[in-house]
Amino acid sequence: MDLVALTEFLIKSIVKDPDTVSIKGIEDEELLTIEVLVDDDDMGTVIGKGGNIANAIRTIVQTAARANNKKKVKINIDSF
Repeated sequence: MDLVALTEFLIKSIVKDPDTVSIKGIEDEELLTIEVLVDDDDMGTVIGKGGNIANAIRTIVQTAARANNKKKVKINIDSF
């Protein structure tokens, strides 16, 4: 399972303008870091009240990683 593609699908499903979303995966020996860049207007939607949406996205992707015996996953969300 491609965890970067899963993250991209989840993020693009909730933002207003999916074409502005930029997602990049950076792998090292122990960790896959997924960098997510969204438009300022979509930042609140992606983070959610109290970080609930961002935490749910992290939980889904980390669970998929564990289910497929993949590396640990870290997701960083930022705006441009």
